[in-house]
Amino acid sequence: MRVIGLAGWSGAGKTTLLTKLIPEFHRRGIMVSTIKHAHHAFDLDTPGKDSWAHRQAGASEVLISSAKRWALLHELRDEPELGLPELLVRLSPVDLVLVEGFKRDPHVKLEVYRADNGKPPLHPDDSSIVAIASDAPFPDAGRLVIGLDDVPAIADCLFAKAQPLGAVLARAKEDL
Repeated sequence: MRVIGLAGWSGAGKTTLLTKLIPEFHRRGIMVSTIKHAHHAFDLDTPGKDSWAHRQAGASEVLISSAKRWALLHELRDEPELGLPELLVRLSPVDLVLVEGFKRDPHVKLEVYRADNGKPPLHPDDSSIVAIASDAPFPDAGRLVIGLDDVPAIADCLFAKAQPLGAVLARAKEDL
């Protein structure tokens, strides 16, 4: 497995870009999984359903299965949030893992930058950003800058710059 992140401020278009990149990788025969960091509480289960009731009753994990999909919900309760390394090792093997969020973690990343967002670019202060997808030029960026709408070129860059899972895990250990 190879890993690379998409980093940028809220509203920069990370999710929009990801929803264009995933089909592009699929067309190329590259299996992709994603990890998305949320800064708020979220729920994937429906209140009132049996699985929801199991969690509310105190189950640590609830696995829901059907003919179409399965999902494992793990309640942290008073445990600390898992870091990116702990999440990565829980994924089934694929060719490429795209990480949305975790912008402060040390894995290699593509910055998604939209000028209209009004936020400063991340790359001047982050050496883990190896390329930029932007609607604005950055002639002094010191790294590859790709047009935000050039999905094939962004896909090429992401796959070329992604690091093997072992390297990502080793780098995370070094930063502890």
